[in-house]
Amino acid sequence: QVQLVESGGGLVQAGGSLRLSCAVSGRTFSRYAGGWFRQAPGKEREFVAAISWSGGTTYYADSVKGRFTISRDNAKNTVYLQMNSLKPEDTADYYCSVDPQPGITTMMRASSEWHYWGQGTQVTVSS
Repeated sequence: QVQLVESGGGLVQAGGSLRLSCAVSGRTFSRYAGGWFRQAPGKEREFVAAISWSGGTTYYADSVKGRFTISRDNAKNTVYLQMNSLKPEDTADYYCSVDPQPGITTMMRASSEWHYWGQGTQVTVSS
């Protein structure tokens, strides 16, 4: 069993920053890809960012490109999402995901491509 625990969410004013963390524990894979998705009230879960095991490949949704940065520390089994210049439309529950493969593809913008999920952390951006 794999456990993913997100932290770092909260309330922030527009223009502010937050850093989300996703701690991965339990059954360990030799290498895994990491991702972040978000879901706003009344909307479907949408892709935010993904990162390969090595960190050498990253993908971002157009809506967050240039503002958000995904990174990872494999020694700590943690995936991060640094969010800068936050906007009210970034308000959502943010979910961490991992998949037991080292690489990422553009297909992994779909939530169905990911095997394991955290419980989510809420991010609220006030105007």
